[in-house]
Amino acid sequence: MLVVGVGGLGAPAAWHLAAAGVGTVGLIDGDAVELSNLHRQIIYRTADVGRRKVTAAAERIASRYPAVRLPCFDESLSERNLRDVFRGFDFVIDGTDRIETKYLVNDGAALCGLPFSHAGIVGFHGQTMTVVPSHSACLRCLFPSPPPAGDVPTCQETGVIGALAGTIGIVQATEALKFLLGSGTLLADRLLTYDALTMGWRTVGLSRNPACPLCGPQPTIRSLESVTPRACK
Repeated sequence: MLVVGVGGLGAPAAWHLAAAGVGTVGLIDGDAVELSNLHRQIIYRTADVGRRKVTAAAERIASRYPAVRLPCFDESLSERNLRDVFRGFDFVIDGTDRIETKYLVNDGAALCGLPFSHAGIVGFHGQTMTVVPSHSACLRCLFPSPPPAGDVPTCQETGVIGALAGTIGIVQATEALKFLLGSGTLLADRLLTYDALTMGWRTVGLSRNPACPLCGPQPTIRSLESVTPRACK
């Protein structure tokens, strides 16, 4: 299992994957721990402020679950390193914040044939879905291209309730475990939304878009190089 972004979503997801006995939990993040992270990134402590996230996270997990293998990538995910980072993993959890990175994970996972869990959180609202390449709708089936820069606020800009990040991150870990075990029904072709203000959960049915530029029958995106290159956090 690979966790991309060890933040509000990725921190609880990585912790619970290790707690469930997953043998290998990869971590990639190019940032350092900040004081403003602590309310939603439960794997870190005040003493970790300034440390590299993957280092602090791996040490914390290993102290409780020493048998877990924790390959770490102290770098931002980009179209240049994605294939090397994704190699050797069988499921990806997208715990990132920036919309560009979410499209990069979506495109890279589809091109590599890796199932992954997509999620987003802001304020009191969260959503998540699981993508099984060639079998279920991907992010571009819903939104063929990213919105203009600045149109979608991040949780750093708008704020997010820490408990919300934990709730959605644990759902992502559950999806990864279900995939690993071959049990239950994945959130494939389904978008699960959560409104913490009303405690309302809703499932929206999805279907593959025949005009999808990535997974449609006539794709225009055939490699990561066809996507605008940029390093993403």
